[in-house]
Amino acid sequence: MAKGEDGQMIVKHVADGLTAALSTLPKKGPAPVHLWNPPYCGEMDMRIARDGTWFHDGTPIGRARMVRLFSSILRREGARYYLVTPVEKLGIQVDDAPFVAVDVVAAGTGPDQQLTFHTLTDDVVTAGKDHAIRVVRDPATNAPSPYIHIRGGMEALIDRKTFYRMVDLGCEEQVDGTAWFGVWSGGMFFPIIPSADLT
Repeated sequence: MAKGEDGQMIVKHVADGLTAALSTLPKKGPAPVHLWNPPYCGEMDMRIARDGTWFHDGTPIGRARMVRLFSSILRREGARYYLVTPVEKLGIQVDDAPFVAVDVVAAGTGPDQQLTFHTLTDDVVTAGKDHAIRVVRDPATNAPSPYIHIRGGMEALIDRKTFYRMVDLGCEEQVDGTAWFGVWSGGMFFPIIPSADLT
């Protein structure tokens, strides 16, 4: 182990070694990381960029299967993200959201509409009570950053093309006495922008 510039312990792990340690886990879907309580083992030199690219030791991870495996053992605790196995917990860096939604499929219309999102790491969720959509606007540029909850307090940034497709499915509704433009899914209306701010 070596000390990082911030004084935290840096653990020099090899990605293939972590993959081998997880070989007994289910092949599909996220692992039950909420049931595991392993000791914190330090920081791993792994980062998820805003566009969803995973980096290890500064190099993009080109193996999609490995990225999917890592994403299946990701856990959020407060503002921090960790890779968690039954025997260890390693901190990693996340630039924005840990997932990126790259497609949306719509079924139905109006309050009966269902918007199903697909992520780069093969998560599939339908927006609704358990998978809320929210839009954050940059205070300087007013540019939107849309997100959808995936699991365990972790969100996916909705990429631009998918956001535009979602907006095409939107409508105006009254929310607490204010007109909003937004989208319906799973019986819920998700506001995107006040109607008065539409240009």
